[in-house]
Amino acid sequence: MPGTRNPHPRRRAALAATALLGAAALAAAGVATGSAHAAPAPAAAAPAATAAHRVLFDNTKAETAGNADWIISTSQPDPLAQNGSPSKETDWTGALSSWGVALQKAGGYSLATLPSGRTITYGNSSNAQDLSNFDTFVLPEPNVKLTAAEKSAVMTFVRNGGGLFLISDHNNSDRNNDGCDSPCVISDLLTNNGVDNTDPFGFTVDKLDIGTDNPRAVSDSANPVLHGPFGTVTGSILRDGTTFTLNPSDNSAVKGLLYRTGYSGNTGAFFATSTFGSGRVAIWGDSSPADDGTGQSGNTLYDGWNDPAGTDAALALNATAWLAGSGGTATTPPTTPPPSGGTCTARQLLSDPGFESGGSSWSASSGVINNDSGEAAHSGSYKAWLDGYGTATTDTLSQSVAVPAGCSAQLSFYLHIDTDETGSTAYDTLKAQVLNSSGTVLSTLATYTNADAATGFTQRSFDLSGYAGQTVTVKFTGTEGSKLQTSFVIDDTALTVS
Repeated sequence: MPGTRNPHPRRRAALAATALLGAAALAAAGVATGSAHAAPAPAAAAPAATAAHRVLFDNTKAETAGNADWIISTSQPDPLAQNGSPSKETDWTGALSSWGVALQKAGGYSLATLPSGRTITYGNSSNAQDLSNFDTFVLPEPNVKLTAAEKSAVMTFVRNGGGLFLISDHNNSDRNNDGCDSPCVISDLLTNNGVDNTDPFGFTVDKLDIGTDNPRAVSDSANPVLHGPFGTVTGSILRDGTTFTLNPSDNSAVKGLLYRTGYSGNTGAFFATSTFGSGRVAIWGDSSPADDGTGQSGNTLYDGWNDPAGTDAALALNATAWLAGSGGTATTPPTTPPPSGGTCTARQLLSDPGFESGGSSWSASSGVINNDSGEAAHSGSYKAWLDGYGTATTDTLSQSVAVPAGCSAQLSFYLHIDTDETGSTAYDTLKAQVLNSSGTVLSTLATYTNADAATGFTQRSFDLSGYAGQTVTVKFTGTEGSKLQTSFVIDDTALTVS
């Protein structure tokens, strides 16, 4: 930890801060399974009462420029206006019509397109295609940069529980000749979004143009994208595309599911997934696998959807199901009744929850647990003060705890944030996470930033009942940039079971 508490660089006075989702399903959908060489912003709206998974496809970022035709239908926003009961891909017009028709035939999905000329929003009640009205947002090879407000909308949507499906293409694939191709657009979203610019998903886009390859899936029988409701994924195709570099040190939830031939681990990932806040993310390195070969007149298209060298239909559809909240364990713990099999004695589980014993039961960066007068405690004299130096700093605070089987569990803590930053751009972050005994992040409960600064303490609460019967680690990680200070002050924690 850089510096000491006396004298600076840590700020001494508390400030009034500036207030800011089997093969049987595939068959039901009418899709051939194929084979691989043989085989706190506004909260997101709750799913509709019909439990339909609501999927929005973007068409505002030149997705039909040049030979591209990355739409599910020319009828926008509602594809059902073109054909209300599609049975084959040509019932809707677009190179992604097979994707849309398969979801429509499967049942349980409500589809829409954000038409060209519109704006991506989150929390705008006057926009019927506002992201808060959907569970999954698909950005299929965007060729125009998102505005600052649009990037903030997308990131907030994911952080609050939305699913984001990104499709990139190869380097120098600028279809509308505006100087920025899909790797450029996606990279800009990841690094300059104003919500979390610190590699929020744990992957970066490689600036490559890989001509031909047939990436294979990793062996993971429990993975809901590789083994989901629309079948088993064994591989994909790559026909002029790129890959991704994974950075698990930035987000331990990131996973490579398919890899370019000869690659594994953190390099050469062709399809990857991750989480952010309460939401999920998937990224694909080429638009060719989702292309069904049919679309609007004049476009040169390629049928990758049915190419026998990959199981691309199953991959796209399983991933959509997972992003929309089905086909696997939710990113955040379930709020359904806790597992049975044990009796529960109501009590608080964390040791030294208010840090008044000096934090001996906690693992923390040097100096984090203190009675420094520069920041007041919520109660008593001691608290955990993460960051606040005005220099590049990462502070951590954690404690492992066994959550008894048969219990409901609630984590709470009081949080105060003050900052010298101004405006709504996120420069400094605090992540509240739950990890397993191996250190793998099971859930990022929330990410707070300097933009969330306010006077006084606010109590934050999260349901951890889904971890009953497990030993988990509650961890806070504060990451501060190299300039103005942001202090994240935590006190009076509790993990209460009943």
